[in-house]
Amino acid sequence: MRIVYHGHSCIQVTHDAVSVIIDPFLTGNPLAVSKSLDQIKTQYILLTHGHSDHITDAIPLAKQNHAPIIAVEELAIHLGRHGVQVEPMHVGGAWDFPFGRVNLTPALHTSSALSEDGQIVYTGSPVGIILEIDGFTLYHAGDTGLFGDMRLIGERFDIDIAFLPIGGRFTMGPEDAAIAASWIKARRVIPIHYDTFPIIKQDASLFVQMLLQQGLAGQVLAPGEQVVIHSS
Repeated sequence: MRIVYHGHSCIQVTHDAVSVIIDPFLTGNPLAVSKSLDQIKTQYILLTHGHSDHITDAIPLAKQNHAPIIAVEELAIHLGRHGVQVEPMHVGGAWDFPFGRVNLTPALHTSSALSEDGQIVYTGSPVGIILEIDGFTLYHAGDTGLFGDMRLIGERFDIDIAFLPIGGRFTMGPEDAAIAASWIKARRVIPIHYDTFPIIKQDASLFVQMLLQQGLAGQVLAPGEQVVIHSS
């Protein structure tokens, strides 16, 4: 299985011939390496919430790849009005898709989008995503602050890799993300949602050092960098 970090919160997971992308934000992302959507081939699109830095490229990628968008019901309905196929879910729900199983967890944040006339549209609850694929369990926390039920997520799922936001201001900062990591107990933690804009600038290597002090493994990925993990 191959995991590519496209920058910000965008993760692409590929197993065999199937590729799943989470929170595609490429064309407006100043740090993204792959800015041409023609380079992105995916069969499914997963979204954590409706903010523009997480859904900007969802509709064009869905149309280009004939890929359904998996999202919370209100966000799915909102995007479905643009002529794309959607698969609505909700917090606490789980479903087996052809590529693997998706569980939606709570996230402590908000979720909205802008309509064509500039009005704010409510797009349901923000979520995290537990993705069970190729024998691995991945946790994408989405945009979230620290909340106590992250302990339950760590107890409920045996997580191989957790993607945690560390940017601060709009999500957890490094200190809270390190606490979250101690509760989740993933085998590896990869920081996301930082450095894209000056207001969320962070030193990810210091975050990894904080994890090491707790006996946890962390890994910093630069935009465009990938990791490959193999089934045992």
